[in-house]
Amino acid sequence: MKPDIDRRKFLGSAAASGAITIVPRHVVGGQSFVAPSDKITVGYIGCGTQGLRELMAMLPIPDIQVVAVCDPVKDSNEYVEFSKGGVLRSIQNFLGKPNWRAGVKAAPGGREVAREIVETYYAEKRSSDKFRGVHAYADFRELLAKESDLNAVKIMTPDHLHATIAVQAMKKGKHVVVHKPIANRLHEAKVVFDTVRESGVATHFMPYGRGGGMGMERVMTWIRDGAIGTIREIHNWTNRPMWPHYTSIPTDRPPVPKDFDWDLWLGPSLDRSYHPNYTHTVFRGWYEFGGGSIADMGHYSLWPVFEAFHLPAPVMVESTGSFTYEVTDLVSARVRNDFSFPMASAVRFKIPAHDRWPDIDLHWYDGGMKPPTPRELDEDARELPSSGMMFVGDKGRILDGRIIPESRMRAYGGPQPPPLEGRGGAGGGRGGQGGGLGGQNSLADWIKAVRGGAPSPGNFLNAIPLTETVNLVAVSLRAGRKLAYDPATMKITNTSEADQYLRREYRKGWEL
Repeated sequence: MKPDIDRRKFLGSAAASGAITIVPRHVVGGQSFVAPSDKITVGYIGCGTQGLRELMAMLPIPDIQVVAVCDPVKDSNEYVEFSKGGVLRSIQNFLGKPNWRAGVKAAPGGREVAREIVETYYAEKRSSDKFRGVHAYADFRELLAKESDLNAVKIMTPDHLHATIAVQAMKKGKHVVVHKPIANRLHEAKVVFDTVRESGVATHFMPYGRGGGMGMERVMTWIRDGAIGTIREIHNWTNRPMWPHYTSIPTDRPPVPKDFDWDLWLGPSLDRSYHPNYTHTVFRGWYEFGGGSIADMGHYSLWPVFEAFHLPAPVMVESTGSFTYEVTDLVSARVRNDFSFPMASAVRFKIPAHDRWPDIDLHWYDGGMKPPTPRELDEDARELPSSGMMFVGDKGRILDGRIIPESRMRAYGGPQPPPLEGRGGAGGGRGGQGGGLGGQNSLADWIKAVRGGAPSPGNFLNAIPLTETVNLVAVSLRAGRKLAYDPATMKITNTSEADQYLRREYRKGWEL
């Protein structure tokens, strides 16, 4: 697919007329250097529902100019969303056009939708920038090859493509922003981290700084003061999944939708027939394409914890997951499932002793699973919320940013959290999960890094232990046993059977 508008022709004609003056970037400071007076030109890769929401958060940032968009879907109204009409309304509100695509009855998505959003917004809100339009590509490799004056990419694709795109972009000297996860295989994550070191580009992992209202700094003050004694356990649970986890591989063969390049969507994954159960939004439930609930939400809630405690990667992981039975030939038997995450799981990681902290058991729960309600909440007639974070010491507990029970919270002489609202949940109820879209504040440090400043605190290399932790969940669930892990080599040390789950089986030509 050829770009629809030539940016270089536009810039040339504008310069000839005296409208703009730009010193070529390579003259100033190298291929990936961005002059302080220049916009950071971004190729936006992944234009599904979450991609469009994040795109609208990026467009108002004055330092950034989105000049290319990419998605194997051209223009579709077949995306899965979490509230009927929510995506369309958000676009209409963002553009200030209540009749934009009026009559559409499902969520829009695809590269042409993204192009229309970018061009409409820039024409009306940033007309002084004399923006000429945006190129649209089906294949990210073509984008990287043809957009020679591109500074950076933002990756908003399904999980299985994150590492592949990031590595190719970094090898071309492009700075990279990526949605969670960095990779959904440990081997691919290692390749990404090695490429960051080799390329020296500025990277940013979107979960950084978006951990919500857990008040981690205040929590750490209490823990250091000994308010709950010696820390022993950390529990984090989520209300995810909010998408189906299929218990069988599709056998029907619906046609590939019009203007959907299924081959490009598969990317590095082995060939398989198209099915909507694999794609938009629901990809998260498949081991091949997603990372499960912990990849979706655990990055947000656990990053502040890893940062505050300087947690290393775990040295042990064990998990339990829900399972299903089916009756075949009048025999009820357990379904062997090595292709999708369970609907619910509980995972325990052993974090080794480090710095001033002893070894800590880190627990993750999803699908409605959560720890037993602590006795401290009985006094307050409260229950655990659907999502939350709890720190357990040998002398007490902190739940969602509050020492429990409330009598201990009030008696504590240190910094106090805001007053408790409601009686049904405990604390904020979000466990630090989520935190809004990736707008100007979350990218400010990355923008400085692109312009030659210090690396963003959200750079990929700061997320190594968290990335290992998240990816070990799928390995443990698929191996079906407790695993010993060596962070130094990124290998499982107590069984060779789990090795196959550390890496992907690639289609020819897509190897990392």
